[in-house]
Amino acid sequence: MRTKKEEKNSIIEICPIRNVVARFGNKWALLVILVLNENNPSRFNQLGKLIPDISTKVLSNTLQILEIDGLVKRTVFPEVPIRVEYELTETGKTLIPIILSLTEWASKNMKSIMAHRKGFEPTA
Repeated sequence: MRTKKEEKNSIIEICPIRNVVARFGNKWALLVILVLNENNPSRFNQLGKLIPDISTKVLSNTLQILEIDGLVKRTVFPEVPIRVEYELTETGKTLIPIILSLTEWASKNMKSIMAHRKGFEPTA
């Protein structure tokens, strides 16, 4: 007999939004994917310069998650010093039109959204 917690976990595991989209749906992952699309392949330090607000730890973690999920390919070249490059996989490239569409939607609706947010700000 399965417990409620086991049933809940199984639903989370099969839910595409929670299991897949949430992994790359944060602001840094989307930005890394877009930057890699424009600068494919890229080295770690190059990505850090192209996304100046991201810390090296967050960039490293983001790249690792994207690699684990098969969206980014990491290639290590046996040179001295070692050279590592990151590039989008074919699966990662399929996200580009979706991200660009979402970005377009956000641009079109930003004024309206910001106006609505102001209505919820506490008055001084």
